[in-house]
Amino acid sequence: MASSPPLSKCFASPKTREEEESDRALCQHYREKVLSLPSVDGCAILKLHEYNGWFAPMPMLLGAMAAQKLFRAKPSDVILATAPKSGTTWLKSILFAVVHRDSPHYEPEKYLTTVAVHECVPFLENHVYANGQVPDLDLLPSPRLFSTHIPIHLLPHSVAQSGCKLVYLCREPKDAFISLWHFANAGRSNIGAEALPLDRALDLFCSGASVAGPFWDHVLGYWNASLERPGQVLFLRYEDVMKDPAAELKRIADFVGRPFTGEEEKDGAAEGIVALCKFENLRSLEVKKKGAAWAPGLENSHLFRRGAVGDSVNHLTAEAARRVDKITEDKFRDTGLSF
Repeated sequence: MASSPPLSKCFASPKTREEEESDRALCQHYREKVLSLPSVDGCAILKLHEYNGWFAPMPMLLGAMAAQKLFRAKPSDVILATAPKSGTTWLKSILFAVVHRDSPHYEPEKYLTTVAVHECVPFLENHVYANGQVPDLDLLPSPRLFSTHIPIHLLPHSVAQSGCKLVYLCREPKDAFISLWHFANAGRSNIGAEALPLDRALDLFCSGASVAGPFWDHVLGYWNASLERPGQVLFLRYEDVMKDPAAELKRIADFVGRPFTGEEEKDGAAEGIVALCKFENLRSLEVKKKGAAWAPGLENSHLFRRGAVGDSVNHLTAEAARRVDKITEDKFRDTGLSF
């Protein structure tokens, strides 16, 4: 079994001076490009820049641009895509445990209880290509697992061309917003920035100015792709996974080509993974309580809050809830998608 987090393998080989200079030049090129983009305040920790209809903070955009140019997907890859605060960390754990449940390289129970899950299923934009680094992803054993908040129209071209699997998890918009608001304010507090009042945050979210926003366009892009390419894109709802995690876990397993055998079904393998990845269990682990995450002001402890379905009712007025519901209804009309 590997003795270090999966992503660390990518940086095992030293680079030549020419390669390091090339990496720095590429990073500087993208930094200058981002600085030329319009910036806005958003429902986020940092200022957001608008890039081809997508809002993201500079570090995320730099990584996304590098991924567009450099990432070469393989047919065996699996990429988990989400809008922020839609159950990403939880589903990463489930995906890792499903795919690697009998892997000779990784031992899910050990990794998921001792290593931050974002190292096991790294973000393309926030980890793999963060801080100007260009890793050698060929050092990772297959199947390689990645995650992203990048909207589908800005994913690296190799993702669609390779036929690799995309698993998308969406969440009811009001709940996703409330979770994002708490998340943003926790990070803003850590960097000494002013907290966003709820009404102001809602205005920004509804206008599309949120991390990886506009939220509804992000969801709809992956929804349409799941209809057009059902063999490549699996669309999941957070609420369904919460309601019957074992059933949804088996859907994921079938989709990524790792179905449970009859023997595993008899032994309750799926239920075992559900128990291992239970939200309350993950949140209580020491590795999830300590340490900084990938963005300024962001800590691992911020990644888990409540995870409850319907939590928005405790925060939004009836009028505010109707406002979000109206946008959702208008955006998703005649698409077959609803909440």
